[in-house]
Amino acid sequence: MKTIRLIMSGLVLILASAAQAQISFNMTIAPPPWGPVGYNQVQYYYLPDVESYYDVQSSMFIYYAGGTWVHRSYLPPRYKNYDLYGGYKVVMTDYHGNTPYTHFKEHKTKYGKNYYHGKPQRTIGERPGDGSHGHNGGHGDGKHDGNNHDKGDKHGNNKNDHGNGEGKKK
Repeated sequence: MKTIRLIMSGLVLILASAAQAQISFNMTIAPPPWGPVGYNQVQYYYLPDVESYYDVQSSMFIYYAGGTWVHRSYLPPRYKNYDLYGGYKVVMTDYHGNTPYTHFKEHKTKYGKNYYHGKPQRTIGERPGDGSHGHNGGHGDGKHDGNNHDKGDKHGNNKNDHGNGEGKKK
């Protein structure tokens, strides 16, 4: 009888320690506040205004610099005033991989900033300093920097509003 109790106690201890050793890791990748509403499961945006990609999972911009594609947490200095909230974002729902830039020529042609006009976008969050909830897209006036610090027009609405990659070429 004592032997059975010892064996049962040992099994309970082994099972309890095994249960504690199982760690559940459930990480949700949150898109940036300037990302378009309705696309929480996408990995990349293409930003034709700055000929760059944004990797939602790593929170990194991908752009061509110095003869190679680089991953950075910021846009290149020449785009320091780019308005991420008002800028046009193509949601890349049809691409799954690690190198979206392999299709750069196609993306540049199809979604070129001077040719493509889609539906206006609403952003997930509000632009810092803006009291509204979300933002109906547009390029803005170029007075916003890549760090999302508001420096001017809070609405960014103009005739060149763009959408999420589902509109028509003009």
